[in-house]
Amino acid sequence: MDLFEYMSMERRKKEAPLADRMRPRSLEEVVGQGHIIGRNRLLYRAIQADQISSLIFYGPPGTGKTTLAKVIANTTSASFVQMNATTSGKKDMERAIDQARDNLAMTGSRTILFIDEIHRFNKAQQDYLLPYVEDGTVVLIGATTENPYFEVNSALISRSMIFHLEPLSTEDIKGLLERAAADEERGLGHYQVDVTKEALYFLAEMAGGDARTALNALELGVLTTDPGEDGRVRIDIEVAQECIQRKHVNYDKNGDNHYDVISAFIKSMRGSDPDAAIYYLARMLDAGEDPKFIARRIIICAAEDVGNADPYALMLAVSASEGVERIGMPEGRILLAQAAAYVAGAPKSNAAINAVDKALSMVRSGDTGQVPPYLRDAHYGGAKKLGHGIGYKYAHNYPEHYVKQQYLPDKIAGERFYEPAGTGYEQRIEARLKRLREREGDV
Repeated sequence: MDLFEYMSMERRKKEAPLADRMRPRSLEEVVGQGHIIGRNRLLYRAIQADQISSLIFYGPPGTGKTTLAKVIANTTSASFVQMNATTSGKKDMERAIDQARDNLAMTGSRTILFIDEIHRFNKAQQDYLLPYVEDGTVVLIGATTENPYFEVNSALISRSMIFHLEPLSTEDIKGLLERAAADEERGLGHYQVDVTKEALYFLAEMAGGDARTALNALELGVLTTDPGEDGRVRIDIEVAQECIQRKHVNYDKNGDNHYDVISAFIKSMRGSDPDAAIYYLARMLDAGEDPKFIARRIIICAAEDVGNADPYALMLAVSASEGVERIGMPEGRILLAQAAAYVAGAPKSNAAINAVDKALSMVRSGDTGQVPPYLRDAHYGGAKKLGHGIGYKYAHNYPEHYVKQQYLPDKIAGERFYEPAGTGYEQRIEARLKRLREREGDV
């Protein structure tokens, strides 16, 4: 690199968007995603030990997929080649593979090939990579916003470790904004920025887990706001609203907290008080809360707190949510009120959430055993030689379409996860299950 190339590169760094300039350079600077890069987690140890195998990161925009790839690039001794599937083609891949071969032949060093938006490559392009991933010519790191199990070839999936990145929390994004406002080298510190607490939380919340959105909004606010007489740039809630193009949800007319009203709304539905539920719904609508957010909370309550005591509650809540998206406001308030009132008035059961949480706890506790052989897939050649499907009893061949048969693994046979609450429709479910379990014989 000559002097002019160096100066050009440095200029591009300074002119890059704030979100790019503030990208973490090491694992210690990465915010969030503790479930995959927390200390002593597998990926954390692999990066620290420079023992990366092929990886695929997937998750919403702004959650750190490219950031993690860059951190690996800064940490590893391997060569690092980056491309974006939206702008790269087979010739670019061929050049990358040739470079990787040369590195391996001449220095024995590995090459990490990072492909952003890997789901944009078609099947033939993905197939081209397969033999080079398999023989170790390259270590593939793919990033995608789509579910890789649907968008990435199964052969590549089977040779890669899949990591799901979650949206960043409001606190995570708030910390990033504070860091960017104070950082004089890469951030906005040289502007002498003051961000009000209200504006900081607003930007962090409205970003929806996307750090890039929040940082870009903060930068826009700083660059378009004149300094005060003291030379400092002040970002208040009005500036924040303009920069992220979202309305500030004002719950503070009487000193009320945003989360208190939402919590009271959910607990009123759970507590079978439709009057209180409608009152808090009105408070949220008057404050300017996103109707889609309200609809999501009603859906969750219908599943978590009503459950099978009244299965229609979930259907109505989902229908109301879809209806709100179609017709918008103000008419959407009627659909939300109908759904909230129904969920509040419905019989209650938390048996479903208790069941899945108990099962998850048991699954995560260790080895719970194997699927019984007679329940395994028998729709392929050689399955019967392995004993798969042999002895399976087809429920529809028996009275009431039921036959006694062990479905759980041997290690946890007889375990109960779903315990109907005995209210509403679950009374019928509970009675049927009890009667079938007590029935004698198979015929």
